[in-house]
Amino acid sequence: MATMNPIQFFQQVRAEVSKVVWPTRREVLLTTVMVFIMAALTAVFFALVDLIIRSGLQFVLNFFG
Repeated sequence: MATMNPIQFFQQVRAEVSKVVWPTRREVLLTTVMVFIMAALTAVFFALVDLIIRSGLQFVLNFFG
C-alpha cells in the first residue's frame, strides 16, 4: 500500500465531505416519522401473527389433550 502524506489525506477527505448532500431538517423529520410508523405497523403485524399462532396452538393442544 502506498504511503500518503497526512496533509494530503486530510485535504482529500475534506474535498469528499464537501461533496456530500446533507438532508434538510424537513427530510430528516419526515423520514424519522416514517420509520416510527413502519416500526409500529411491524409491531402490530407480528402481534397479530403471534396471537393467531398462539390461538391455533391452544386449539390443537386442547383438541388432543
